[in-house]
Amino acid sequence: MNKLDILHSGELYLPNGDELMEVQLKCLDRLYDFNMTRPTELKKREQMLREMLAEVGENCYIEPPFHSNWGGRHVHFGKNVYANFNLTMVDDTHIYVGDYTMFGPNVTVAAAGHPILPELREQAYQYNEPVRIGKNCWIGAGAVIVPGVEIGDNTVIGAGAVVTKNIPANVVAAGNPCRVLREIGDRDREFFFKNKKIPSELLK
Repeated sequence: MNKLDILHSGELYLPNGDELMEVQLKCLDRLYDFNMTRPTELKKREQMLREMLAEVGENCYIEPPFHSNWGGRHVHFGKNVYANFNLTMVDDTHIYVGDYTMFGPNVTVAAAGHPILPELREQAYQYNEPVRIGKNCWIGAGAVIVPGVEIGDNTVIGAGAVVTKNIPANVVAAGNPCRVLREIGDRDREFFFKNKKIPSELLK
């Protein structure tokens, strides 16, 4: 197993070897360039994302600054994904995001962790587990998603949530630790916020 393969093995490893650092620094240089683009350089940003990310569908947008351990090298976006300011992707292994998913400001998605045992942390050991976020999800501002978590399609994660376990599809979930509050249901087809009604022409 070479140094790059071990990132995706789920096993403990030391992340500071020369081979890993050489590849990672090139990715981070490219990320720096992306974050320095002007707001009017939309086409340039789009092209850069296609070069930086593992996969990116049509009509995706990340509002700089974007933070990523590997510059997006292990980030997979479907189509129509939107990310607001300060998205952090700790992408030491793969992070998958489905079509039409939105991220509020200051969201962190972490696919890397460190062992609890102090002696191992002292040596800087690390492990990585992939994160999977379904289609048409809304991840609220300041949410944190930890390694190995899966979030189902259409689910809303409330602002400030800390997602430590899998969350099913078609629910609203929030809190620390994040838990399911309710299913998405009929009332959500009538009201978009508190008692504000959805205009009938917007409903399918």
